[in-house]
Amino acid sequence: MSKREIMLGNEAFARGAYEAGCKLSAAYPGTPSTEISENIVKYDEIYSEWSPNEKVAMEVAIGASISGVRALASMKHVGLNVASDPLFTVAYSGVNAGLVIIVADDPGLYSSQNEQDTRAVARAAKVPVIEPSDSQEAKEFVKYAFELSETYDKPVIVRSTTRLSHSQGMVELNDRNEIEDKPYVKDITKNVMMPGNAKNRHVIVEQKELEIIRDSYDFPINKVEYKDLKIGVITSGIPYQYVKEALPNASVLKLGLINPLPRKLIEEFASKVDTLYIVEELDPIIEEQVKSWGIKVIGKEILTIQGEYSANLLRKAILGEQLELKPAAAAPNRPPILCPGCPHRSVYSVLNKLKIHGAGDIGCYTLGAVAPLSVIDTTICMGASISSLHGMEKAKGKDYIKNWVAVIGDSTFMHTGINSLINMVYNKGTGTVMILDNSTTGMTGHQDHAATGKTLKGEPTYSVDIAELCKAVGVKHVYVVNAFDVNTLEKTIKEATALDEVAVIIAQSPCVLLNKKQATKQYRIELEACKKCNMCMKPGCPAITKKENGDIVINDTMCNGCGLCETMCKSHAIQPVQVG
Repeated sequence: MSKREIMLGNEAFARGAYEAGCKLSAAYPGTPSTEISENIVKYDEIYSEWSPNEKVAMEVAIGASISGVRALASMKHVGLNVASDPLFTVAYSGVNAGLVIIVADDPGLYSSQNEQDTRAVARAAKVPVIEPSDSQEAKEFVKYAFELSETYDKPVIVRSTTRLSHSQGMVELNDRNEIEDKPYVKDITKNVMMPGNAKNRHVIVEQKELEIIRDSYDFPINKVEYKDLKIGVITSGIPYQYVKEALPNASVLKLGLINPLPRKLIEEFASKVDTLYIVEELDPIIEEQVKSWGIKVIGKEILTIQGEYSANLLRKAILGEQLELKPAAAAPNRPPILCPGCPHRSVYSVLNKLKIHGAGDIGCYTLGAVAPLSVIDTTICMGASISSLHGMEKAKGKDYIKNWVAVIGDSTFMHTGINSLINMVYNKGTGTVMILDNSTTGMTGHQDHAATGKTLKGEPTYSVDIAELCKAVGVKHVYVVNAFDVNTLEKTIKEATALDEVAVIIAQSPCVLLNKKQATKQYRIELEACKKCNMCMKPGCPAITKKENGDIVINDTMCNGCGLCETMCKSHAIQPVQVG
């Protein structure tokens, strides 16, 4: 009898790779896809790594596929942008052993800078996409994706969303399928994508796409559920769950293959129902194609193109139900904030004091944009802080950026910040780059990277010295400062921003959450000495609050003993207390 377990969607994806005989996995952490690799690492049969970025991860997986073993790359939707260069090319060259890419989209923008739809990218790249709707399918679809990849000589994308990746479901576990390595055969017409070869491969790409469309009528991942023929719904992924809850009597075509679409199956289903709806989150990818075939369908004219769907949303849009819901109790607005003891808060308190603008990047430190710190002015994408600062300087001159700095984390610097810094030096730029080195990839849950000295498996490895790396690319002025030494930090920022050259300040202090031990030192406010000047409130530490009577207190259940408040108190009312 097979074993069953409750699994996160991401955990099930990992299990699917294991059961499929996958031997290599490469990824860069990014919510909502991070836990895929964190679970794959539990299977010793699969070599797994954190790559410095998604492009590298994709290329590592492509290399493994070419050599003859099944390989996986996983990332979030914006990570696919970074990996799009090798993706578009491997769509032409094809695979040897199966190559699967799991991409997690983020409808609702829970942890992303856009709601990009991976299906649109895959259509442009001519890459098949399949989409599961629960944890059991997440496991099985990964296995099926490897089979599709090898059958049609194509990489295959398995699309997830935040709701699937982070929801749990029952999963039936099976034994690992030990796949024999495929022999490598030298073939430059297939694997060397210079123009002459790529032109011929494009013909093959289109032929394979037609083969998939032809064969997809019988793909087991597409399911037709005929019930009441008055309403028919074409859907896929998590929206299928909403359709089944909101419209239990409707006929449903649940698509597992969402690119290319199984046209014959869709046309057959459409011919049997009176009114046809298409329910898909984000872009009208399915809808536009089906309408182009002359099929009458209702979709985005009644359904939003933004955010996540729900059963209630479908009931209202399709059935016209006006649900009487009790008004929710008013809750206080709780925007995301930096943790108590976060070293980024210390850096931002100094930048705020100096009225410095920050060209920001992707990470925990993006929260420096909100009050009361209010330092970060821009956030674009991974590594863009340095490049955008360089663009400002070249557009407006050296004097313009004297009160600007680029702010980037250590993991993001390793991801794409290095190239931006090289560009800044090479093109004789001026500007100050602040690398907030908290020794981890904090925003996605404390993953290691090339500068932490540990691999995904937790094994010790060479640790890149960020300061020496900056010097090696030509930065003459490199400062390494304790992030909580606000006096030295202030002096260093003033010195660096006054230069007419590139300067790098590395503000070092480990993420407070890396140390799982209870703080041995905390702080309290001596009310008799407190002048109520509110200076300690300026950094916005959640452990410090003001009572209705004006007294300022420190919550000892939240204080991590960083000491930032003590350095800001001119009346010496904040004193350390030994604990533990």
